[in-house]
Amino acid sequence: MKGNQFTLGLRTTMNINVVNKSENPLPKYAKQGDAGMDICAAEDIHISPFNWTAVSTGLYVEIPEGYEIQIRSRSGLAYKHGIQVLNSPGTIDSGYRGEIKVILKNNDHRTYNVSKGDRIAQMVVAPVTTATLTEVAEISETERGEGGLGSTGK
Repeated sequence: MKGNQFTLGLRTTMNINVVNKSENPLPKYAKQGDAGMDICAAEDIHISPFNWTAVSTGLYVEIPEGYEIQIRSRSGLAYKHGIQVLNSPGTIDSGYRGEIKVILKNNDHRTYNVSKGDRIAQMVVAPVTTATLTEVAEISETERGEGGLGSTGK
């Protein structure tokens, strides 16, 4: 056990301090084993066709150092309405203390109406790996090499 973390089966759990300035309940996991918690809109807003906007959630979080929160699209909104988190996954760093806002894009030809309390995105807590970059003259060869963007076929 380290700080406010503990292991439950194969899952690590932790406490994250949250200030909730919305009328919505705190995000929670819908089912045991879920990776993401649904987060809700704190405002009514209209997203015009093929446009995007930042939607307030009223949530302010204190993420432990060494972790991030990722904001991801909800599959149902994407499939049924063409609504996606534009910068998915959006990253909230441990040092950020502002309001969580979700950039939603409407990929449909109809206006999409968001109402207070609507579940608009998923929030995933994830560990962060810090890398050190080392500049070299060349990198190693692989079988794939420089093949990208569909080079492996259908």
